[in-house]
Amino acid sequence: MTESWVNSAQRIGVDLHLELPATGGRRAALIAALRDAVVDGRLPPGTRLPPYRSLAADLGVARNTVADAYAELVAEGRLTARQGSGTRVADRAEPVRAAARTPKKSPPRARVPRHDLRQGAPDASEFPRAAWAASYRRALQSAPSEAFGPGDPAGRPELREALAEYLARARGVRTEPGRIVICSGFAHALRLLFGQGRTGGGVLRGPLAVEAYGLGFHRQLLATAGVRTVPLPLDEGGALVDRLGRERAVLLTPAHQFPTGGPLHAERRATVVDWARARDGVVLEDDYDGEFRYDRKPVGAVQGLDPERVIFIGSVSKSLSPALRLGWMVLPERYVDAVLAAKGEREAWASVPEQLALADFVVSGSYDRHVRRMRQRYRHRRDRLVEALAAHAPHVRVTGVAAGLHAVLRLPPGTEASTVKAATWHGVALDGLGAFRHPDTDMAARDGLVVGYATPPEHAYAAAVDALCAVLPPP
Repeated sequence: MTESWVNSAQRIGVDLHLELPATGGRRAALIAALRDAVVDGRLPPGTRLPPYRSLAADLGVARNTVADAYAELVAEGRLTARQGSGTRVADRAEPVRAAARTPKKSPPRARVPRHDLRQGAPDASEFPRAAWAASYRRALQSAPSEAFGPGDPAGRPELREALAEYLARARGVRTEPGRIVICSGFAHALRLLFGQGRTGGGVLRGPLAVEAYGLGFHRQLLATAGVRTVPLPLDEGGALVDRLGRERAVLLTPAHQFPTGGPLHAERRATVVDWARARDGVVLEDDYDGEFRYDRKPVGAVQGLDPERVIFIGSVSKSLSPALRLGWMVLPERYVDAVLAAKGEREAWASVPEQLALADFVVSGSYDRHVRRMRQRYRHRRDRLVEALAAHAPHVRVTGVAAGLHAVLRLPPGTEASTVKAATWHGVALDGLGAFRHPDTDMAARDGLVVGYATPPEHAYAAAVDALCAVLPPP
């Protein structure tokens, strides 16, 4: 039988885990255990070992047993002992022994693309590190002590107050802090609204009308929750909301339809709100990139037309970084308590320090400054893409570029699959338009590419655009 011993080593600040047999020679066992830890790499070169007395007390052995074990390994060249610096693991020439003797077959790895033109992410190299760090420091220094204990499932009041002011000013949202619930992003919001699984309950029930083109991940999430989705056809004015029938709710991207582009027509905005009132239904408004508009006036939130019939959902995934995992729901009053109950245990709540930092980032004006700067940067990238296509592939029509972080390239019929394959072969990662098509829609399929122009770092953008132009089909 083997006993596990853990050395607290409080005087040197490291923990050392060794396994010694319950019976038998302790000196030989300790030498073997230390030798294995060094050879396997669990004790890397330079690691300072506990003093004799500390390790002996933790292992329940004599002090001389530890001294003899150290001396043996010093003689082998695995440890060094110097006056004033204690006993340390020596620099060793032999390689670290493999943890497993049986060779394992590694799964094939996907080829890493040289140029990433996939939609859905901002330029990670442009994250405002200095401004965010300043907000983080200020937030931690001024936060009350109770902020670091059990909190409110709705989220920190500082952030909800900051968002209520910002969303009213920038997006035309009509709300108050008590109707805002902080979540970790749009997918988390859907899980809270529709349940975690087929038996997970939820605040809303299906069927749910969705746009004929949208994220398949969201459809899969809803299907897992037992929610049937009904596709609505699209045209240049957005979803054909006059086709809504007996559904209980509808999910729209009215500021900038994803992925085809363009805002929901003003008359259709009014129509969908009237439908929700007549059906006692609700509109889910996905405001995924509403801040980034270039060639048109700002399109306000549908939520502003009727705050009691629209659930407005947003996040910082496009404006700052998806790594922050911070989003929000602006809810009609009748849904607030149910959503908070669905949120449940604290493990699902967003990080409090990051909520406080975002609140400071918004209130200080840093968020507005960052969005304005990135709006100019992304518009310039959009223009470069359009100009390059006009010069090298004038037969390819570019749409959906008045706002957002991606463009749709219309391709000749029957060329989408081969173009995506060619792009992959040449190290260009992008999405075909067909990947976003609802499988149950009777809307005619469209060949095209969804090209994200925000993801590549600035120094790599020109090469990415050139590589894209090189794989486009001829006229």
